[in-house]
Amino acid sequence: MSKDGKKLYTHQRFVSMALDPVHIGTGGYRLGRVDNTIVREPGTNLPKIPGTSLLGAARSYAAMRYGKPEAAGQHKKLTNDQKKNCPIIYTFGTYAETGGGQAGKVSIGDAHILFFPVYSMAGPMWVSTKEVIECAGFGSNGVNDIGDETVHTSLNLTKDRLNLGWLLLKAETGLSITLPDPGSSKEEWPAIFSRIALVSPKLFSQIVNSNLEVRTSVAINPETGAAEDKALFTYEAIPRATWLWFDVIDDNYSGAFPVTENQFKGGEENSGDSIGKKWDCPLDVVRTGLELVEYLGVGGMGTRGFGRIKPLADWEVE
Repeated sequence: MSKDGKKLYTHQRFVSMALDPVHIGTGGYRLGRVDNTIVREPGTNLPKIPGTSLLGAARSYAAMRYGKPEAAGQHKKLTNDQKKNCPIIYTFGTYAETGGGQAGKVSIGDAHILFFPVYSMAGPMWVSTKEVIECAGFGSNGVNDIGDETVHTSLNLTKDRLNLGWLLLKAETGLSITLPDPGSSKEEWPAIFSRIALVSPKLFSQIVNSNLEVRTSVAINPETGAAEDKALFTYEAIPRATWLWFDVIDDNYSGAFPVTENQFKGGEENSGDSIGKKWDCPLDVVRTGLELVEYLGVGGMGTRGFGRIKPLADWEVE
């Protein structure tokens, strides 16, 4: 808090689940297992969704919901009067080629893998590490140090071995994961609660990169509309049912957000039909945009059934 009692910032944590494979490409082709690779964290080599991709999607979809799509990508064409009191521009900012741009009030971090789905002889498992879940705010009971040949699981096993994909590990049961916010429990959580497996960070990267979804497609000749000869290519994606977490910082320190309940209409702000929920702060605008990612997707290959991500929960981090 500042001296006058205003909140300096709000740190909000979001947890989402991929409903489709998600492909955020690195651009161009690479030598290796696949032609079109996805974005990864340099230090761990783990796939991620860049915050810029989430922010762009959230802005575009929130602007659509508000009925002012020009506030998403063509805002530089708007006049100063059209920018004034616009919740989209206030939240995400704008710029002018001659100067005088306006900074946004939110920043969205990269989305990191929280629980990664892997097949096993005991059925599907969701794999993570103690370090990852604790960083995301989850708790783990009954786990100390995890060796490179061991997996700790909440699954009730009758054997002392469990495979995660091609990897066979010594299994230790009794794992219990606690939610960071009791109100964040949704129907998806009980579905995986008893099927979580924790491994060492060294193994986690190997397991994830060995079990990404890889597809093969063929380029289409634009003139004939048929498959191009000798034009097969492969691409990878984060598989569906992957759980992700990311942070959003709302630094609405000025407190001048234009409270909004209705859509943009007839050149006037907040004058059309109801937007469905009241926007009291920039975080409300971000939530609306992220909720539409569940239906409209993020990243590439959207016409091939990729990109939908469902928000599961969010809570304030103290």
